[in-house]
Amino acid sequence: MTSSELALPTEPLTALTVYSCDRDEATLFGAESARFGISPVITAEAVSAATIPLAQGSRCISVGHKTHITKKHLLALSKVGVQYISTRSVGTNHIDIAYAETVGITVSNVQYSPDSVADYTLMLMLMTVRHAKSVLLRADKHDYRLSDPRGKELRDLTVGVIGTGRIGSAVIDRLRGFGTRIIAHDRQQKAAVEYGTLDEVLRQSDIVTLHAPLDETTRNLLDHRRLAQLKPGAYIVNTGRGGLIDTAALITFLEAGVLGGVALDVVEGEDGIFYGDHRETALGNNPLVRLRELSNAIITPHSAYFTEHALHDTVVNSLTNCAQFERESHNV
Repeated sequence: MTSSELALPTEPLTALTVYSCDRDEATLFGAESARFGISPVITAEAVSAATIPLAQGSRCISVGHKTHITKKHLLALSKVGVQYISTRSVGTNHIDIAYAETVGITVSNVQYSPDSVADYTLMLMLMTVRHAKSVLLRADKHDYRLSDPRGKELRDLTVGVIGTGRIGSAVIDRLRGFGTRIIAHDRQQKAAVEYGTLDEVLRQSDIVTLHAPLDETTRNLLDHRRLAQLKPGAYIVNTGRGGLIDTAALITFLEAGVLGGVALDVVEGEDGIFYGDHRETALGNNPLVRLRELSNAIITPHSAYFTEHALHDTVVNSLTNCAQFERESHNV
């Protein structure tokens, strides 16, 4: 083969430092990067003072949602030349975007198929209205008696969907197949569904499912006052962000038997606990400990997004973001 027949790149590859990258992500970044003109530097370590030097020479970095990127991190990243952060998540509440802008860093999120979280949300709804936690715990001990109370069918219930973006809308699409009455609340009415004020939705719903972003206007969206508006025996499902619920108030209502149950994939205080093996660790007074003890509380470790399809979308979208940033920078 002559030199003229070689498929040599016409431009040098763009450097991208990828932090908090697990094995499956690393495989995909390795397989997909070249077609975007990107050469990745991959580390399983999170952004920290010790790992920030790895970003030297990369104007773009990719980070996970599990690590809080502090102002000190952002300032240090800007000093080594980072101008763009793509977080491999829909939410951006782990990064101070306003401060990032002051040090010359643009932050963007990724979009992945909403189906992973929507499917999981429906699974949690069905598990909580059919009391799956207590059924499974008894079956593990070879106790196969039927339990009280009886379960409920979704077609007999009203589901309140808080937040009708891509994921909330996908949940609504799935609920229609069950014949469920659906009522929704969002600042922007996007889905073809009945809308109401937040208070109206809470008062009418047998199940409330949360899909709003977490920001200063939605933190503790379900506080003590709003939890008190729910029907006796109502259920709450949260696959959004833990901070949407005042957890201390929630535990009070669960312990009093006011709520039928909750299914939470995200919980206040999950940072530093979820994604780790804590079987031999004393977790102290973390609200997770009390929630796990309650028979009407199902807790899963922020895993609704965790599918192969969503992972592929996340990696490709992160690479797309970086490539687009580089193109736009060169065209300025």
